[in-house]
Amino acid sequence: MNSAIRKFIFRDLQTVEGYIDPPDALVFLTLLQGQKGRNLDGGIAEIGVFYGRSYFLLRKICGSDEQILAIDLFDIGQTTEGMPSQYSRFLENGRRLGMPVDEDLIVRGDSTRLDPAHLTEKIGKIRFFSIDGGHMLEHVTADSRLAMETLADHGVIAFDDTFNPAWPEVTVGVADFLRKSGGALSAFCMTKYKTYVCRREFHQLYSELIADSADLAAFDHVETEFLGSKVARLHNPISRRMVYELMIRSGMSAFSERVYR
Repeated sequence: MNSAIRKFIFRDLQTVEGYIDPPDALVFLTLLQGQKGRNLDGGIAEIGVFYGRSYFLLRKICGSDEQILAIDLFDIGQTTEGMPSQYSRFLENGRRLGMPVDEDLIVRGDSTRLDPAHLTEKIGKIRFFSIDGGHMLEHVTADSRLAMETLADHGVIAFDDTFNPAWPEVTVGVADFLRKSGGALSAFCMTKYKTYVCRREFHQLYSELIADSADLAAFDHVETEFLGSKVARLHNPISRRMVYELMIRSGMSAFSERVYR
């Protein structure tokens, strides 16, 4: 197991406001290190930064030499001067964690209006693209198109809130995206919150990475099918989630990693 990064996930990362769950943090770790170990290079991009929890996870996994492009409106909260406070808090989280943000690789704006060339000019073709921006159908459609047009052949797209009943249009958008690909793309992994997609010729590789990962051994790997593709659904029992949340709220985050061994 990746003890140093797991320690970061279960301790330091919990100090950043955000929503990435331990199962997905460990999937990110598995896929990104699996790509690196096979020389499947490329940039990394994220739509929907919030205060940086998943961004700093990507930074920790990939190291300071990798290029990570972050895209967000950064319009949350207000300072005493009447300006949004989200961006300054994001930068402060980076300083506090010892991972200063490269502001040249931050795009402050509407992801649905971005030219794909703007991304590839900054970081080249993308090997891992996390989509957690607007949750209406128009947003998912535009963001998935942007990801597809900038994705390396071996790239992975991670869609957030895919089956969250609070955001049903995300599910529609992801399903439409896969259907319209004509079989070129397929899902290979699902968690409670995210769906992971790649080109069909890399489906077996990523499926095997998920199946063989020591960091994911704590989860039940349940095979299901989604739009004609075999998918590993990582089941995280509610009993484990409850113990983990109790430990976090009780100030025992330093020991919470043991729940996921």
